[in-house]
Amino acid sequence: MTRSTVAQALVRFLAAQYTERDGVRRRFITGTWGIFGHGNVAGIGQALVEYPGLMPYHQGRNEQAMVHAAVGYARQSNRLRTHAVTTSIGPGATNLVTGAALATVNRLPVLLLPGDTFATRPADPVLQQLEVPYAGEVSVNDCLRPVSKYFDRVTRPEALIPAALAALRVLTDPAETGAVTLALPQDVQAEAYDWPEEFFAERTWTVRRPRPDAAELDAAAEAVRKARRPMIIAGGGVKHSAAEDALRTLAERVCLPVATTQAGKGVLPWDHRCDAGGIGHTGTGTANALARTSDLVIGVGTRYTDFTTASGTLFRPGTRFLNLNITGVDAHKQAATLPLVADAREGLTALTEALGDHQQHAVQWTFSKQDWQERTDAAYAAPDPRARPTQIQVLGALDALVTADDILINAAGSLPGDLHRLWRVRSSDQYHVEYGYSCMGYEIPAAIGVALAAPGRPVWALVGDGTYLMNPTELVTAVQEELPIKVVILQNHGYASIGGLSEAVGAERYGTDYRRRDPDGGFTGPPLPVDLAANAASLGMRVLRAHTMRDLREALADAREATVPTCVYVETETADSVSGAPPAPAWWDVPVAATSTRPSAVKAREEYERHVTARRRHL
Repeated sequence: MTRSTVAQALVRFLAAQYTERDGVRRRFITGTWGIFGHGNVAGIGQALVEYPGLMPYHQGRNEQAMVHAAVGYARQSNRLRTHAVTTSIGPGATNLVTGAALATVNRLPVLLLPGDTFATRPADPVLQQLEVPYAGEVSVNDCLRPVSKYFDRVTRPEALIPAALAALRVLTDPAETGAVTLALPQDVQAEAYDWPEEFFAERTWTVRRPRPDAAELDAAAEAVRKARRPMIIAGGGVKHSAAEDALRTLAERVCLPVATTQAGKGVLPWDHRCDAGGIGHTGTGTANALARTSDLVIGVGTRYTDFTTASGTLFRPGTRFLNLNITGVDAHKQAATLPLVADAREGLTALTEALGDHQQHAVQWTFSKQDWQERTDAAYAAPDPRARPTQIQVLGALDALVTADDILINAAGSLPGDLHRLWRVRSSDQYHVEYGYSCMGYEIPAAIGVALAAPGRPVWALVGDGTYLMNPTELVTAVQEELPIKVVILQNHGYASIGGLSEAVGAERYGTDYRRRDPDGGFTGPPLPVDLAANAASLGMRVLRAHTMRDLREALADAREATVPTCVYVETETADSVSGAPPAPAWWDVPVAATSTRPSAVKAREEYERHVTARRRHL
């Protein structure tokens, strides 16, 4: 038996946890992010001091951002490694909710260790306690329940043992993983207990690869053989399973076009003969044209969000869905009559073997792909090196510079759509766009997590001014950790994506521009005199300002070689005056006011009613 506090025991336990997949064993919790307050400083904080070197510690500036950093690390590690995040009770704990939701929506493991109010209730209420008259055991941490895949409150020392084991079971389960919360009352964290030595022994969690059911596999293979125009939609599950080679083999042998979701983009390089590009509202005309004529959609590791399905308007009536997914709920989406519940790599390999020498008649779509690439070239082109670049031309300049080593991170605004449609992916992990939750403020902390998981590789965080203003504080962490992330700030004076959407749905860009108030009380005055480059510099970043395309190319090349955290700041030209991205080739359902006196809203409603008639349920 070993006598130590609950917090000390938890740190020792976490340091001894490993995952193993395909014969490779890795330490699972490789670090802890923390901001300390009265709810955890004498517990987890003291435990990290008690065992120097056992658990690496990363000092965060914002609790939500710490979760984003852990998520970025977990995604780059294919969910086989992650970080823990500790906060005090109160605002620190509730700040975790957005990050937890992002992790759970995207099926990415992160362990949350918020402090909690006293279990022994020596005084009532204590500082930052939420008083609930009808339930004395409720605290603010209960708001983490709906966004956690597992939640427990450790109110006695001995309860830590089953709680910790349950937490690791969920975190390492590829079908169940997401945010896991162990709420730790501050008095219990500091309480001593005699722990069995077995609790601290190294424990290896096998990340399983379930194979498909034989009957489901036979039905799937028969459906592919009978299909006239089958296609694959590849999602993030392909990457999580490291199934890229298995997908490539199936696509090449059977002659299947592969379209990708935001999470799946990169499973094939952009110039592979089977790659059709992104699908759905932010996808390519090539992939969407294939989807509209396909009679069998083979979804692999995808959740079929509304962006992927164009809000239920993309696929024709009678289309059948063969869904290969490790989770049953996703395998049955789109009312799939052909679910294949299995690990993506194992399922793809088994399906390829079951199909034998079967080969589809090649669908003539390569001309469409070539046409889309020509449109991309035209959007990327910047003939005048002295002109201010558009956002698309910024991407074009970066596209001309990067190699397969570079990793691009984005999450929100108009950039995800531009990247999904146009970016030319060179490697399976180059494209890191968080679009399950599309969380503004994700990019900079995620870049830190990715840089920790992939040392030596150029990591780019692409942010608009709206996203930057949401959460720039972790730039200080990048400086402190000496991580040479490259942050590209695109200044377009407002919420460009929502501004465009607002205009399309009859809301007239209301409240979307960063401008001074006009005499009537609106926001149509001159742009605000903010200087985000100066702000980044004040946080310790090396800053390069780019005023023209020539400046931009030089700044990006400089940043890529930099060995310190570097920011490239560019004020972009709007697409209203210069060619921008090709328009969205598929609809997205954003309801429009059913009645209005304003002509813009009336016109938008007419357009909405025209599109909504194409929506269908596949039964």
